[in-house]
Order: sequence, then structure tokens, then C-alpha cells
Amino acid sequence: MAQCTAVIDIGSNSMRMAVFQKTSRFAFHIIHEVKSSVRLAQNAYTNGGNLQPNAMDRGCEAIEEFLRVAESFKARKILCVATSALRDAPNKSDFIRRIQQEHSLSIKIIDGDKEAYLGGIACANLLPKVNAITVDVGGGSSEFSLLDNGNVTQTLSLNIGTVRLKELFMDNGDIEGASAYIDTALQALPFQSIPTLIGIGGTFRAISHGIMKKEDYPLKKLHGFSTTDTSFKSFCDAVLDASPKKLKSLNIKPDRFDTIKSGALIFLRILNYLHSKTLICSGVGVREGVFLSDLLRNSAHKFPSNYNPSVRYLLDTHAVHSNHGVECSAVFKKLFDASHEHLKLAPSWRHELSIAAKLLPIGLGVRYYAYQKHSHYLALSALDYGLTHSQIALISHLLLFKKGESSSDLLPKNSYGSLLPESKTLDTLHYLLWLSHILLAGRISAQNVTVSFSDGELRIQAHQLYLAREQLKNLVAPKNLIITLL
Repeated sequence: MAQCTAVIDIGSNSMRMAVFQKTSRFAFHIIHEVKSSVRLAQNAYTNGGNLQPNAMDRGCEAIEEFLRVAESFKARKILCVATSALRDAPNKSDFIRRIQQEHSLSIKIIDGDKEAYLGGIACANLLPKVNAITVDVGGGSSEFSLLDNGNVTQTLSLNIGTVRLKELFMDNGDIEGASAYIDTALQALPFQSIPTLIGIGGTFRAISHGIMKKEDYPLKKLHGFSTTDTSFKSFCDAVLDASPKKLKSLNIKPDRFDTIKSGALIFLRILNYLHSKTLICSGVGVREGVFLSDLLRNSAHKFPSNYNPSVRYLLDTHAVHSNHGVECSAVFKKLFDASHEHLKLAPSWRHELSIAAKLLPIGLGVRYYAYQKHSHYLALSALDYGLTHSQIALISHLLLFKKGESSSDLLPKNSYGSLLPESKTLDTLHYLLWLSHILLAGRISAQNVTVSFSDGELRIQAHQLYLAREQLKNLVAPKNLIITLL
């Protein structure tokens, strides 16, 4: 088994562990996750911040089983961090000492700025690059980090969290007091009017999940889901007014019932303060930040330029039989560069199609027959990081192929079609992608293929194109394009 690292995140509300497996130097995927609603901070905020005995007992039991799970995956490294609940607790040393003595596990308490930074670098590396503010609403505190061109430039932590507000205000029905408390805390933010907000943590994911269900969103991925402030605020208002039965109808899970209202209120007040219009859901946070800070410790906590860990993971795992996809990508770029102006294709499509070309053969790792369907499924399922939902839908869909049919003919009913470009563009991109595959039917090298274009004719020359000529009839060509194989 490849090298595994387990990361444990001890929060005020939940305790979570993720097990990461590397597939090459920077590529990885998560092979296991486990969560326990330990409620470590339960009744702490009404008792001077002190952790209560029952909560500490629950925490110790969860840690014991987490470590057993990590051992089952032969994790070579276990990193454990704790946030607000232990940061604030006067008796934190009792819990830390107990875990060390009983389980030989060292817990590293991170301050608020470090927690914000870890969430920030996770988003900067694993979401499409965007200038934004990340907001991680936890049980005891909320962390903010400012992203500028892929860098974390400012961080701040405020003592506004779901469990804290629940115990201090919401349990008494004091929404006005809670709102005033939040608004006062937000005055410490050194930034205002941030157009794009990235939400981290369980509360934001729960609300995003509810919105996706309500709007019948076509792609079943939380990470990278984007919505508007109007939709988000409307859903939060519904949560605040909802009974437990209504919360269930809003697709809020029962383990969130006791903290979702305080979380929704925090986000509403933050949105009113920051005036953000676009909201993006992050499926990554502190755990991924801890893992990446270790993985990328010698590269300023950033992946190499144009590197995508999800793409590399798929190639590492499912394309070990050959480099055909990489060769296809090189040929596709030649075809695209020569013809995109004539075909009226925006230069931006080149990036997505070069990824799709690399991933063409990944389904072969599952089964040769109908491998295109396997490639499609693998890409749709595992392309998690660094791409928008529209990019994921496009790349994945273009991997589908059926002789004599265009890409728009292959759209699954009631699926992700709304995320794709219009049919003419989709069919043209599909043609260029699969043309690159066909040109290499004889498994020649991409460097031996030359491409030129003139007067609507795409001229392709190579020494071995016999198989390509036979297979060319299987593609539906754009009406305004002539293909000549020399």
C-alpha cells in the first residue's frame, strides 16, 4: 500500500479524521473519513470555557477508535490538531495529558490565525483559483482568510461559533442578542465588500446541500458548488424559521438540528457585513490544510504551476498501462491551435480538452469493453480539485463515445447538460478530442504528427495513418471542416 497519512481535527462540535494516500509525489486521494459528533465544548461556554468530564470521556473514546482505524490503513504518520474548544479551555492540559498517557498521541493546539491559514491554503490549492475570502464557521470560533492570486494574504479568527452562540443565546431564544454579539465581533474584520466568499465547514456544507436539493442541482458534488447571496440568504431565513420537522424537509440532517440555526445566523450576519454576492462551497478545510502543509512544505505550500492533484491521481491509478492519453493531449493541442479560430472555439477550451485527452484511457484500468463509459464515470466521480463544476461536467462528458454519434446525442437525461456549452460547441470539441485518439490508433508518437490548416481544410500528416483512415468514418465531423490525412 502506498504511503498513508491520517489527520485528526478536534473541533468544538465534531471530531474528524481523514486518511490520505499518496499516489505519486504530489498526487493523493482520501481513502477513508470518519466523524464523531463528540460535542467536546458541550456546556463549556456556560462553565467558564472548561471542558466537562462527560465531553472529555467521549473525546477519549473517539480518539481510541480513530487510532484503530488509522492503524488498519497502516498510516505512517498521524497528525492531530485541536482548535477553539481546547484553545479556550482553562483545563485543556487535563485532556491533552490524558490522550498522551492513554494513547501516546500528541495533540497540537493551533491558534486562530493558524487555523484560518490552514483552511486558506486548502482552498487556494484545491479550488479553482479565485480572489475571495474564506469563512470557516466552527463550533467555537470562525476563521477568515483572504485569498489573492492563490496566496493567503490575511487571516483572522473571531470567537463566534455555532456551539458558543447556541449555549449563550439561542437556547434562550435570544436571536437579537446573538445577532448583536456577532455584529460586534465582525467589527474586527480588516476587510469589507468582498465579492466572493468561500464557505468552509459543516454548517456551510449543510446549507449548500439543502440548496442543491431544493434547486435540483445537476451535479452531486458539494466541493466547488456555487450559489448567489440571494439563494443562500433565503435558505438561511427558512432554516431560522423552521421546526425540526421542517428542517428535515429542508434536507438538514438530524445531527445538525441543534447547531444549524446558530450557524445560519452567523453566515447571514457575515454576508450582511461583507456584501458578498457569489458563494462557493468548499469540501476541504483544516484537515486538508494540515495534510498539504506537510506535503508541500518545501514548495511554499503551493502545487507546481498547472498541476492538478485529481488529474494526476487518476493517471497514477488508472492509466498505468500506457502514456496514450498524454500523447493524445499533445496531438489535440496541435489540432486545436490550428483550427480553433475557424471553428469559432474560445482559446479557453484548450485547457479542459487537454485534460480530457489525458484522461481518455483511464477506463481501460477497469475494463476494455465500453471503457469510455468507465473513463466518464471515473472522471465525473474523482475530478474533485482545482476545477469548476462546469469544467468537470465538460471533461467527463467528452470522454463518452459512440460510433457515428455526436457528443450532444450522448447526454444523459435529467443530468448535467445545463452545465455544458451549447450543442454545436460541444460537438466540435468532442470531434477534435476523439480525432486525436484516432490519429494515434497505430500508437505512433505525437511528435510524428504534423498539422496545418488552410481554407477550411485541416491537413494531417504522419507515416502511419492506415488505421486512422479506417476509423475516421466513426466520427461526426463539423460541417465547416474538411479533414485530409496525408
